[in-house]
Amino acid sequence: MIKVFIDGSAGTTGLRIRERLAGRADVTLITLPEELRRDADARREASNSADIVFLCLPDAAAVEAVGMIENEKTRVIDTSTAHRTAPGWVYGFPELGGRREKIREARLVANPGCHASGFVALVAPLVEAGLIDKSARLQCFSLTGYSGGGKKMIAEYEAPDRPELYGAPRMYGLSQSHKHLPEMAAVAGLSEPPMFCPVVAPFYAGMEVAVPVPGLDVDSAKKVYKEYYSRGSLGLVTYAEDADEGGFLSAGAFAGRDDMEVAVYGGGDRCLLTARFDNLGKGASGAAIQNMNIMTGAPETAGLVTDQGDRGDG
Repeated sequence: MIKVFIDGSAGTTGLRIRERLAGRADVTLITLPEELRRDADARREASNSADIVFLCLPDAAAVEAVGMIENEKTRVIDTSTAHRTAPGWVYGFPELGGRREKIREARLVANPGCHASGFVALVAPLVEAGLIDKSARLQCFSLTGYSGGGKKMIAEYEAPDRPELYGAPRMYGLSQSHKHLPEMAAVAGLSEPPMFCPVVAPFYAGMEVAVPVPGLDVDSAKKVYKEYYSRGSLGLVTYAEDADEGGFLSAGAFAGRDDMEVAVYGGGDRCLLTARFDNLGKGASGAAIQNMNIMTGAPETAGLVTDQGDRGDG
């Protein structure tokens, strides 16, 4: 039996993790009463009695929470930004070459950011294959549902008197200092982070990441993805050939699911790389549970939704 404590279980990511784990016969959830949810001593005791601790906290609180864990057998999956490029932490994207084995043995795993997940899934294999130069100055467009902004943003978007401007997509990260940029560059193997255009739209969940790469041969990119994402049956990322909807590509196609689809569009050397997934699924909670499954020896997709309405064994 896997003993799990979710520190920050009332947040959007923590709630989805709890929901996915609730029906697992191989998991026991350690829970705190509401009045002790923020109590440091209670959290410390719960963390040190768990096999796996999910940190679903703001960055500073996540760093503090790690410092509370003294039990060397307790393993940590941090969903915050705090440790994604930190020494001693393994970046939790198992579909990338060699990372599954590192995650399996790791005590400290940093869960990827939502926007970053799509970007690294698209770019890292092509850098590895030599089709994209490490010094390339790429561009990245990413459309997300408003649940990616947490409870505060959800409340703002679902308020009956929300501002009229919330009814249309809104660009943000205008300063080009978005918190995902360091991991996007480091994990993809680039020397420079991309020019990044994140957009939040008035739908609850779903994400669509697009990376245009002028000069990249479309057929060559497709060949790399076909091989890279068909390495056995493991993982949550799959390559799709011509998966558009009559010339359109919906950012909501994978809402409610925990897997990701990558595809290539364009022609000749006008190449558009795309990834679609749920910002709360493979972009957050689903990825965290996938990492837990690998760390504990459970089936990799146990408890996860990889097709509408279907969950993996476990």
